[in-house]
Amino acid sequence: MLRALARRACATLAALAALAAALTAPVPAPAAAPQFAPVTPLPAGQALAFPQDFGAHPDYKTEWWYATGWLKTPDGKDLGYQVTFFRRATDFDRANPSKFAPQQLIIGHAALSDPAQGKLLHDQRSARAGFGLAYAKAGDTDVKLDDWRMARRPDGSYLVTLAAASFTLKLTLAPTQPVLLQGDGGYSRKGPDPQQASYYYSEPHLKTSGTVTRAGGKPQAVTGATWLDHEWSQQVLGSDAAGWDWTSANLDDGGALMAFQIRSKTGAKLWAHATWRDASGKITHYPPDQVSFTPQRRWRSPRTNAEYPVATQLATGSTLWHIAPLQEDQELDSRRSTGAVYWEGAVTVSRDGARAGRGYLELTGYASPMKL
Repeated sequence: MLRALARRACATLAALAALAAALTAPVPAPAAAPQFAPVTPLPAGQALAFPQDFGAHPDYKTEWWYATGWLKTPDGKDLGYQVTFFRRATDFDRANPSKFAPQQLIIGHAALSDPAQGKLLHDQRSARAGFGLAYAKAGDTDVKLDDWRMARRPDGSYLVTLAAASFTLKLTLAPTQPVLLQGDGGYSRKGPDPQQASYYYSEPHLKTSGTVTRAGGKPQAVTGATWLDHEWSQQVLGSDAAGWDWTSANLDDGGALMAFQIRSKTGAKLWAHATWRDASGKITHYPPDQVSFTPQRRWRSPRTNAEYPVATQLATGSTLWHIAPLQEDQELDSRRSTGAVYWEGAVTVSRDGARAGRGYLELTGYASPMKL
């Protein structure tokens, strides 16, 4: 018995010694936060490179593929739709070999604008990348989030499939025009600091066909036109920025128009830019002092009390464009994913009193300042 007690005493002393050593051992330094690639002006004569830049850029912190368009049903009704996939790199240690490490997040937004509903139908999802369930692949566009997916095919067309809570989209987006590089060869300034920038290109006038299925209903054939944006960045908004007004339009004459302004928390314009590719293919870029958004009509949300300038006059140089919504209530609440509440909806564009095109308008930072 004495020998047993002695063995137990020795084991207890050894355990206490090991515990003391652990408590007094130096604490390992925390893993350094990953360093993300900066967005810098492209070398003279260079631009974005395709098809590589159609794909994901995981060394940059934030990236999105953003499809917006107008659809027409067989009975002649107009619908607006929006599908966005976000890739967000986290500050998690990239050296961690675990497949469960949340190094990249994939977020999806989808919305259908139908005036017969009186408000936006929308859904959102998010997941960590991995296990083939959620990813954003490099080399070409292929983004997946469960059964939501946007993939570019060898012929340059995109296949978009998703099942939202109240609707299902199965669409093919076929290119009819060259890629439109925004800014200087794809380097797009977003503020007075050159680091406030993104790499950014657009694909206007994507010929769209497929089906829309409402919850409990049958697939309905649709046709239309889509505008696709792809951006990736490290830092877009400065600390004094509240959000942005952004619009794009597939013009009826075959032209394409994109414009945005970054607003401060006091409402002042911090930065702006516009790109107009006319029917002949001529591209004009407008600097901040030649771009302005002037509200024409505001709408207040009954849910968030945020007030949005849903109808606005856009000036690009001496040209005036009038933007009006398909319906006023196109507010999207994404607090379960990106954390933002914003207005994003289908709009018509007119010039000199005549309709000039159809597009989308996005208004962020009106409910609260945007945080990317």
